[in-house]
Amino acid sequence: MESVLQETKFLMKKYGITANKSLGQNFLIDDEIVAQIVNSAQVSKEDLVIEIGPGLGTLTARLLEKAGKVVAIELDDRMLKILTDRFRIYDNFELLHNDVLKVDLKQLISANKEQYSHVKIVANLPYYITTPIIMKLLEDKLKVESITVMVQKEVADRITAVPGEKYSGAITYSVYYYAEPKEVCFVSKDNFIPSPEVDSAVIHLNIREESILNLKDEVLFFKVIKASFMQRRKTLLNGLLNGGIVSNKEEGKQILETLELPENVRGESLTIQQFAEITNMLSK
Repeated sequence: MESVLQETKFLMKKYGITANKSLGQNFLIDDEIVAQIVNSAQVSKEDLVIEIGPGLGTLTARLLEKAGKVVAIELDDRMLKILTDRFRIYDNFELLHNDVLKVDLKQLISANKEQYSHVKIVANLPYYITTPIIMKLLEDKLKVESITVMVQKEVADRITAVPGEKYSGAITYSVYYYAEPKEVCFVSKDNFIPSPEVDSAVIHLNIREESILNLKDEVLFFKVIKASFMQRRKTLLNGLLNGGIVSNKEEGKQILETLELPENVRGESLTIQQFAEITNMLSK
């Protein structure tokens, strides 16, 4: 931990940087965790790596050693000079000053596709915007192999849960539809400056090449899932009714009966295949 800790303190002092709470900044200071992130992403010289929120460049430095090219997307103005100064000598480094939610990643990937055969996304995501970023990356159906990110431990538990089992939530099913998720490692809150209030975890999402479901209506599928988890203590039937997915209780009961599910079943008890079957029945 010592080398990254010293480096972080040096950069913060040299550039007069303090963590921006509004951007959810916490600087990682454990070299072993940095190495695990890069290793789990399996970065090689054939890869274009898109890094979201490089900050002081701690993870960026390790990625540049391994990757063919790193495109770092940074929103914080204060980090631009640091990143430019640190990586000026690297010909495989590109810096974009933007909000990742506003960047045309498809165009970015397309512009580099001839030179790099694989694309991987790596990030240490701010807690407050984790879910929107992950879902945008997945829903845009980018031509990427994997997404390796550090997120709040509680979010990691939901994302990597098995659909239908403990910790399942709407994001569990949504992520599982697009990718094979797994937790890489636990990251204590003590591994950051400043220390956040909660622990983190690194997760790896291996993007699926083909859909695991035979859906008649993908948009409806996600509406069904969202409605089923809007009120976690409510039954699936009430969720579908309150979410406007079914027009009346009898329609909902008939669907549950067809699938041999009890009337009081909750959304988190269903498999992703059962959600697909509900969607297909509703889309007739």
